[in-house]
Amino acid sequence: MNTTTPAIKALARRLIAFEATRNQSDGPVGATSRACDALRGPLAKFVGATGFCSLLSRALAIAKAQIPSLGSVQVRPDGSLEGLEGVEQNQDADAGAVVVTQLLGLLVMFIGEPLMIRLVQDAWPDATEAETDRMREVLS
Repeated sequence: MNTTTPAIKALARRLIAFEATRNQSDGPVGATSRACDALRGPLAKFVGATGFCSLLSRALAIAKAQIPSLGSVQVRPDGSLEGLEGVEQNQDADAGAVVVTQLLGLLVMFIGEPLMIRLVQDAWPDATEAETDRMREVLS
């Protein structure tokens, strides 16, 4: 069952873009890593640190099937991504968005869209109200 709808893909891209505005010096790799890190806090409260690592590992496995150059990327025991910088410098500049898309898709599949949105809002509490509304609009 594929839950990565165009709306989920758009949300993943918006989250990465939001992170990119915070620190533009480390490019898409840093923004992708920060997006995953931001989701780690609320998700770890919900499913535990090991549960987060499991979800991210599964999302990465699904993404690897779509983008083989992600093959060297791994989830560290602390839940961070290792090796993404080599992929982003390669031909797959969108690889990070695929990983975040798959993570959000798994959340929709396991807990539903309303709770996934709540976790996203918890991960980005400092997002402006306008940005939060845009995130909701993407999924509407």
